[in-house]
Amino acid sequence: MTEIDAKIDALVPDWLHLPDIAEMLDVEVTRVRQLVKDGQLIAVRRGENRALQVPAAFIDGDKVVKGLAGTLTLLRDDGYNDEEMLDWLFTPDPSLPGTPAQALSENRGTEVKRRAQALAV
Repeated sequence: MTEIDAKIDALVPDWLHLPDIAEMLDVEVTRVRQLVKDGQLIAVRRGENRALQVPAAFIDGDKVVKGLAGTLTLLRDDGYNDEEMLDWLFTPDPSLPGTPAQALSENRGTEVKRRAQALAV
């Protein structure tokens, strides 16, 4: 859980508070906090109250976007911190096209993971 800088804040179009995610996933807030702790979601402190928030693009209806956890693991293994992962996920990639976050939400996780693995080379 990190503080967020203005660049990342501008890249990510929409954010969700942890209680909202818990409601969407039909779980307790403690379960959402555990997903963050386990590295399956990225939460940052933002806004006036410095409340923890997660990019809305990481939630697909009543579940976490397919392929997100694996992608985050690959990036973390490559030495990326939370802010760098958000930057990579929400920066347009002409070879996809779109952003890696968009590609994940469109069930193109294999393409995203391939690019994440290539970062380590």
